[in-house]
Amino acid sequence: MKKIAALVSGGVDSSVVVHQLKEMGYDPDIFYIRIGMEDKDGYIDCPSEEDIEITSYIARKYGCRFEIVSLHNEYWENVVSYTINAVKRGLTPNPDMMCNKLIKFGCFEEKWGKEYDYIATGHYATTSVIDGKIFLSTAKDHVKDQTYFLAQVDYMQASKLMFPIGNLLKSEVRAIAAQQALPSAQRKDSQGICFLGKINYNDFIRRYLGEREGKIVELETGKAIGRHKGYWFHTIGQRKGLYLSGGPWFVVKKDIKRNIVYVSNGYDPETQYGKVINLHGFNFITLDPWGSFEGEKEITFKIRHTPEFTTGKLVKLGEVYRVYSDEKIQGIAAGQFGVIYDKECRVCYGSGMIADEEM
Repeated sequence: MKKIAALVSGGVDSSVVVHQLKEMGYDPDIFYIRIGMEDKDGYIDCPSEEDIEITSYIARKYGCRFEIVSLHNEYWENVVSYTINAVKRGLTPNPDMMCNKLIKFGCFEEKWGKEYDYIATGHYATTSVIDGKIFLSTAKDHVKDQTYFLAQVDYMQASKLMFPIGNLLKSEVRAIAAQQALPSAQRKDSQGICFLGKINYNDFIRRYLGEREGKIVELETGKAIGRHKGYWFHTIGQRKGLYLSGGPWFVVKKDIKRNIVYVSNGYDPETQYGKVINLHGFNFITLDPWGSFEGEKEITFKIRHTPEFTTGKLVKLGEVYRVYSDEKIQGIAAGQFGVIYDKECRVCYGSGMIADEEM
C-alpha cells in the first residue's frame, strides 16, 4: 500500500480529498501546515483555530493520523520576503506560486513528505503520463483549474503529487461534502494571500516599505493628474484605488527610479495591451517537449490565473523565452509568471517570470 500524506487546510476541497483517498482504498496521514505568522510585534495574524478544528474532525471521521506542522520561519524566509522584495523592485509578485514550490512541496517535502510515496492536495489539477514521463495537466473544471499556481514546481515535485479532486467539478466536490456531512461543505473558498489573514494588503506593504508620495502622470500627454503614496502600492492593469476623476483610469507603467505611476484613460486604452511577453528563468516542469528548441512552437498560455487560455507562439532567444500572442493581452505585469501549455490546453509545460525590459 502506498503511503500518502494529505495536506488539509479545513476547506471543502482538501476535506473531500480525504474522502476520495479513502474511497480509493488509501489510508492517508493528514497534515495541517501552519504558515500564517506573527512578527515580533504580533502584527500579522492568520487565524487557524477553525481550520484546525475542521481538519481534526475530518481526521477523526475517517480514522486518519493527524499532525499539525509549523513552517512559520520557512514561510517568512522564502515567501514573505520574496513578496516584499519583488514589490520594492516595482514587480508584481505571485506568493501563491512560491508557496507551492518552496513550502508545500519544498520545505514540507524535506521535513515530512520524504517519508511518503505521494503528497495529495486539494488543487484542481491532474497529472498525465506521456512516454513514461509525468506531466502536470489541467483539471476537469476549467474555471477552477489551478495549474497556473503549480507551474513553478519541478519534476521531482510533480512526480509525487496526487490531485484526488482534479477530475471533479467544483459542484461535484460540494455535493460530496454535503453527502458526507462534512463541516466545510458550505464554507466559502479562501481569498487573498494566506499569510495576511485579515490584514489589508496595502497595510502590509506600508508596514515594510512605508509611503513616499509621487506623481500620477497620464502616459499619452505627460500631464500630472494626481498623487500616489508609493509606486509599490500599484500594479500594472490596476483600476481601483487611484482616486482620479473622469475615469476609468488604468495603471500602464511605473518609473521606480522617479517614483512615477503612469496611467491611461478609458475602458480600452491601447497602452493597456501588448502582444510580446519575455519570460526569464523559464523552467520546464518535466522536459522540453520539443527536444532541441528551434524555430517557433505553437502554444497556449496564461499570464494570470484565469479560465481562459490565449494562443500564441513560443520562441527561444538566448536565455529568454519569448511569447508572441495571437491577440492583444491586457495588463502584462513584470514579476508575474507566464505559464505555457500545449495547443490543446491540456498539458502544462512550465513557466517563466515576465520581464520588464525597461527595468
